[in-house]
Amino acid sequence: MRAHEAGALHGDIGSRGPAWLRTPADVNALVPQLWPRNVARGADGALTVAGLGVRDIAAEFGTPVYVLDEDDLRSRCRDFRSAFDGVDVYYAGKAFLCRAVVRMIAEEGLSLDVCTGGELATALSAGMPPERIGFHGNNKSVAELTRALDAGVGRIILDSFDEIDRLTALARERGVRPRVMIRVTVGVEAHTHEFIATAHEDQKFGFSLAGGAAAEAAFRVLDEGVLELRGLHSHIGSQIFDASGFEVSARRVLALQAQIRDARGVELPELDLGGGFGIAYTTQDDPAAPQDLAKRLRRIVESECAVERLAVPHLSIEPGRAIVGPAVFTLYEVGTVKSVPVGAGGDTADGRRAYVSVDGGMSDNIRTALYDASYSATLASRASAAGPMLARVVGKHCESGDIVVKDEFLPADVQPGDLVAVPGTGAYCRSMASNYNHVPRPPVVAVRAGRARLIVRRETEEDLLALDVG
Repeated sequence: MRAHEAGALHGDIGSRGPAWLRTPADVNALVPQLWPRNVARGADGALTVAGLGVRDIAAEFGTPVYVLDEDDLRSRCRDFRSAFDGVDVYYAGKAFLCRAVVRMIAEEGLSLDVCTGGELATALSAGMPPERIGFHGNNKSVAELTRALDAGVGRIILDSFDEIDRLTALARERGVRPRVMIRVTVGVEAHTHEFIATAHEDQKFGFSLAGGAAAEAAFRVLDEGVLELRGLHSHIGSQIFDASGFEVSARRVLALQAQIRDARGVELPELDLGGGFGIAYTTQDDPAAPQDLAKRLRRIVESECAVERLAVPHLSIEPGRAIVGPAVFTLYEVGTVKSVPVGAGGDTADGRRAYVSVDGGMSDNIRTALYDASYSATLASRASAAGPMLARVVGKHCESGDIVVKDEFLPADVQPGDLVAVPGTGAYCRSMASNYNHVPRPPVVAVRAGRARLIVRRETEEDLLALDVG
């Protein structure tokens, strides 16, 4: 594991010291790789996105609010399409999905992965062509599979023998032959958090390669002849920076392709390498550009196909975080600022830390608490001439672990009423948001050419009470 990967994973400032943070004196600077492409500081020092000031966004939509730079998201879609020319790019909807985003990615020529009936319903209601939808999930219900078949979903990724039997029965009953892929657990140890590593053997996804289940699953589908087996699928995890995991995965999956060819005389025409490409959450993260990823993955596949004497299959990938993650930041309002002693052995110069409490928290971004994820933050509503202070941005929930940004240098004059922005919150923040402490979930606002539009409205207390029928 590279040093910066370890830092991004563990986020332990006590063991590394604050040197990993950006230069403390530069508290007004914006590190470009952390922010949407159309974010800047205006003449008054406040952040703008696509020409619209964050104070105007806060005044119109309130805080907290997820702010989506629409042109940034669209340009990232185009970057992947251009870099992976001839490859099917499936946007991983689990990162963040709403009807407006479905339309954006469809207009930019991407396909879409869903993993539940709710995500499928969102995709279909937004007009995504069903043949451009892939359906993932380790426990797809009969109702979900039925809906996928009736809608004409383009491919279903099989995840268990139970699902093979279930889908075979449904397809035979309807007289249809859906396209399917086998999800293969390749036994790769991805350099990421254990909760988002998905290719090691001891976890819920896919068919084990080492144990022989993946080959057995392929043989069963081929021998039954009801489902159309298009190829194999692998996914090694999320927030991956090192392409060596993809190399090992491709080698093992293509070896299985060769085994299937030798055993059944069938050369499967497709291969999906999954997604999980990392993004920058702090200055320590150095994600690869889509062009570099494409070159490396093509080279890996072509080399392994030559070794196995296979024709190069039609490839597909599944970026989600890499498209929507950097395109969004969350805007909060500061409520309280508190200076506390950190105790003996603390990592601050004066033995104290500032706790900057904002009006959101773990209900709109659970990743810090769940994965020990690291984020950055900046004072968004103005510039400051004050010196830096080491701060911890925390939420309003009744949990000491309700932390948004563990450690960041903010101006020493941050005060109640200021706006603070946290970049890189497009992926898995709104998707995993909750109503903990009965806090309504924030809205999502898309900004383009100086204009903002609401694409997901803020929940209200009335929404919460409407579900409470006791």
